[in-house]
Amino acid sequence: MTPVNILIVDDREENIIALEALLKRDDIRMFSTTSPNEALKIAWDTNIAIALIDVQMPEMDGFELVEMLKSNPRTKDILVIFVTAISKEAKYAVKGLGTGAVDYLYKPLDPYITSAKVDSFVQLARNQADIRQKNEELQNYALVVKNSADIITSVDAQSLRIIDINPTIEKIMGFRASELTGKSIVDLAIEEHRFDFRKKLGEIIKDNLQFAIFEFKFETFDKRLIWVECRAAYRNKVIFINISDISPQKSFQEQLIKSKENAEHSKKVKETFLANMSHELRTPVNGIIGISALLRKTELNEQQLGMLDLLDTSSKSLLGVINDVLDISKIEAGKFSIVRTASNVYDVVKSVFNLLKFKADENNIEFLLEIEEEVPQYLMIDSLRLNQILMNLLSNALKFTERGYVKLRVIVLQKHLDKVKIKFSVEDTGIGIPADRLNSIFDSFEQAEDDTSNKYGGTGLGLTIVKKLAELKGGELTVSSQAGRGSTFNFTCWYTIAAKPKEKPAERGDRILAPFNHIRVLVAEDNMVNQFMLSKILKDWRVEVDMVDNGRKVIDRLNSKSYDIILMDTHMPEMNGYQAAKAIRVDFEEPKRSIPIISLSAASYDHEQQEAIAAGMNEVLSKPFMPYQLHEKMARLLKVDA
Repeated sequence: MTPVNILIVDDREENIIALEALLKRDDIRMFSTTSPNEALKIAWDTNIAIALIDVQMPEMDGFELVEMLKSNPRTKDILVIFVTAISKEAKYAVKGLGTGAVDYLYKPLDPYITSAKVDSFVQLARNQADIRQKNEELQNYALVVKNSADIITSVDAQSLRIIDINPTIEKIMGFRASELTGKSIVDLAIEEHRFDFRKKLGEIIKDNLQFAIFEFKFETFDKRLIWVECRAAYRNKVIFINISDISPQKSFQEQLIKSKENAEHSKKVKETFLANMSHELRTPVNGIIGISALLRKTELNEQQLGMLDLLDTSSKSLLGVINDVLDISKIEAGKFSIVRTASNVYDVVKSVFNLLKFKADENNIEFLLEIEEEVPQYLMIDSLRLNQILMNLLSNALKFTERGYVKLRVIVLQKHLDKVKIKFSVEDTGIGIPADRLNSIFDSFEQAEDDTSNKYGGTGLGLTIVKKLAELKGGELTVSSQAGRGSTFNFTCWYTIAAKPKEKPAERGDRILAPFNHIRVLVAEDNMVNQFMLSKILKDWRVEVDMVDNGRKVIDRLNSKSYDIILMDTHMPEMNGYQAAKAIRVDFEEPKRSIPIISLSAASYDHEQQEAIAAGMNEVLSKPFMPYQLHEKMARLLKVDA
């Protein structure tokens, strides 16, 4: 508790000492003087609440001192008690009270009366101080309310009429405060929102809520519609509401929602386009690869075999470009997954190295491979994606190196328990990368120089794919380079050490495939080249084949004839493969309802393959495929030996 300051003024020191001894306690701080002039200075410098002043003093009597105190705004509120030994006549009491005193104490002082009076005035002084503080706070609050950027109003809980509202209402809504006083707050809301606004206020009153927040649309004086946020509190049958104009935020939110919807629509359009593009590009490539494989089984001279090799190389190159574009799209769409299995990292690295060695030998480039002995043989890796990373980095290095060497190094950087940090380095003595292009080479369709694609070829997607794959694998891809001296690309990643997996029998694409005897196959394929290729492959397996070019014809044929299995493309005119499969599974009776269906899909997205299974297809075979892969799936579904 803050002590109350009391001033004692008496020309005799012994009287001061007696009063101090009488009044001494913890909640009082006493100041004393025998000089009226010094008393004025103390009162001016110190926040004095009560003054006990002797009436008779030589320099200046008590009446004169009190008149001076009351004439000064800084000291006029001091509670003055006269202490006197003169007559108790009424005229003296009237004179004292007239100068501003609140009471008298008569000498000789009665200790009990003196303590009681001083105590009551201490309480009065405290109350006055509290009132002054609250008045100051109220004035400050009034100033804040008046100048608030928000509308602040008090509303009668019974009638919902406005008791008071600040001037900001005119700035935000165009109404004068005086015009709305006594009007219903509900009328500020637009007509469609009034019922809900009234209901919300009713809930606040019913539940006696100290805080509630809600949003509605209000109509301004000039008929504009604005969104407002109301923060309300209920107390003593009055609702206090702070109303903010949130129209800009709402507009921004609506723009964000619209932008999100547009982005999702664009994403869906892009995915649909890429799915169609995948089908349209992979389907003819499948035909080229399939026809090439069929041609190799015929009698050919050396020149024809050479042309077939060129055709094979061209089709695989085209497939590589298609896969690059689709991989980038899948990564950006978040539909690209990393699948780790126990794999022999030495085999993965050496297979990439051996595959590209002929290219290095052709160009007289020294091609080097170093694998540190500390590198564990078996790791949990996505071998397909690691192969893709190394293939891109090494292909790039060989493409841009005209003389010197390309070196692949695999080393261990760190080891902790069953985890190991591996660094794959691809170093070359090629053309290098200018310093100002180092940051952009990982961007899609970007290359080190503007004429690089003209001189060396390529889509400019390889490094983008490598960068994104590295990040998906939780690794890091860095590059250091000097123009004209070569480059070093480093891919580092943590892997889990694995045990040696069980060996699977090797697949041979050129093995002799057993015929299917007495099997009828219905093929749905709209591409003529693929029709020819599938027909030739199936007839070589002694299969009876019927060919149609859309899903509607599949249904018609199945209505009139029985088949052992259906091979069906997913993208076809009139009725696609998904629709046809669903119709078979729903509309037909057994055993036709359960006929095995293999989707021959050029789909690149996992969700498209899942959609094929969801539609009722038993297996999905992605184009382009090898004949033995189709033979395997057919044998499994037909339950015959392959």
